[in-house]
Amino acid sequence: MILKSYEVEKKKLNNYSLFLLYGNNKGLIEETIEKNFKSISKNIFNYDESEILKNTNDFIEQILNKSFFDNEKLIIVSRVTDKIFRIIEDLKDKKLNDIYIILKSSSLEKKSKIRNFFEKNSDTVCIPFYEDNNQTLNSLALKFFQEKKINISQQNINLLIQRSKGDRMNLKNELNKIELFLISKKKIEVSEILKLTNLAENFELTDLVDNTLAKNKRRILTILNENNFVPEDCIIILRVYLSKLKRLLKIQEEVTKFKDVDKAISLFKPPIFWKDKELVKQQIKILNYEKIRGLIKEINKLELNIKKKPLLSIKITTNFLLEQAI
Repeated sequence: MILKSYEVEKKKLNNYSLFLLYGNNKGLIEETIEKNFKSISKNIFNYDESEILKNTNDFIEQILNKSFFDNEKLIIVSRVTDKIFRIIEDLKDKKLNDIYIILKSSSLEKKSKIRNFFEKNSDTVCIPFYEDNNQTLNSLALKFFQEKKINISQQNINLLIQRSKGDRMNLKNELNKIELFLISKKKIEVSEILKLTNLAENFELTDLVDNTLAKNKRRILTILNENNFVPEDCIIILRVYLSKLKRLLKIQEEVTKFKDVDKAISLFKPPIFWKDKELVKQQIKILNYEKIRGLIKEINKLELNIKKKPLLSIKITTNFLLEQAI
């Protein structure tokens, strides 16, 4: 059964067990799961398709295993392809009472087996998520500023939308940063927006750097595997890395002053976005003051080396990031 993304809230989702959410609008997919699915069950299990393919029997056992204290389960599977089709087809024939499985995928072609399976069966739900247009993003931004009673011109809203590159997740990240910035006032200037916001194309690079500093090897490998970086990206990665290190250096100074990591992070200016605080705390625990200073020197040498050997820039940068993950 095909369901439009805007029809989800009207449907009784607990009448179904299998859901396919696909499309390039990752922000709306995550928003839909958060608003409409996570209330179904407190027992949420996240998988990547590759994990399931490697351990299919364990996955099925995990789903079908019932216990008195663990009745309802919400299973979320990311990066789904047709490779998982047979497993899902088999699960459909089993009794999945109180078990809800969400499959997340990027764009799927019309001939996709799993897409056809979900579209044609009346007891499965297929929800396509198309990219947001400027009108939709403009409505989201307007609603945010009206609810927060923040004065902003249409020109500045257009700038925000432009810098979010058509992605509502990027836009929401920027709106949240603006909200934190405007705690003590109700107006924002264009110069402040330019300083606060990031270009959308740098989001993956920032995520890569943040997780490298936190030594989240699994996330680092995922980003490296999913992206085709070009030589120009390498300098940006190192510049972002340098900027993050300088911020950590200042935070470490505050930690020494307050003797409290949480307080140092909370009082830091410009404010650290709430969802990034745990990651920054993880970075602070791993990197002391001297290690940070050493990495800053190393980054400067790496940048010189890349400029001398541009053809090897991707290899040099990738090797450095993987070495830091260990």
